[in-house]
Amino acid sequence: MRAFIYKLHLLLGLAAAIPLLGWAASGFLYSLPNAVEGGVVEKIAAERVRISPAEAIESANQLAGRELPTTALTLLMKDSRPQYQSIGGLGADSIFIDAETGIAEFSKPPTARTRFFREAHFYFFAGRWQVPLLLILSGIATLSVLTGIYLNIVYWGGRLLGRRRKQLAEGGDE
Repeated sequence: MRAFIYKLHLLLGLAAAIPLLGWAASGFLYSLPNAVEGGVVEKIAAERVRISPAEAIESANQLAGRELPTTALTLLMKDSRPQYQSIGGLGADSIFIDAETGIAEFSKPPTARTRFFREAHFYFFAGRWQVPLLLILSGIATLSVLTGIYLNIVYWGGRLLGRRRKQLAEGGDE
């Protein structure tokens, strides 16, 4: 039984290591300066904002050619300019509206590094299987931990009991 659990633990540990490697690599990439888009945080220059949120939504609707079901409108600094980011109705894409001029444009495709960060860190590649995949991988990691705990208890318990038995056989409590 112990040999089976040992092999199971090794396989589960290997399976659990794969997503951990992806998370670690994407976290390392995010920590590098300018490696991932949006990794730099700038203070919003409020004095430069000339367009209201309602005007920004209207600019986004005009660019899209229809009224979008906007679920979020965020004011942020992008490329040292205040911009609104309109999210909703475009899938993974969004529209950026310059908060000074009102000019709207679709978001540009992310760089390969940013795409890797998003895919490895948030499992976007899994689509609708994202949550089930995370639950399965969490279950595998949990089983790996539990089998590791069992193996440690068996190993150390056997060693400690074996040492105690040896002491008793050699002369008891001294």
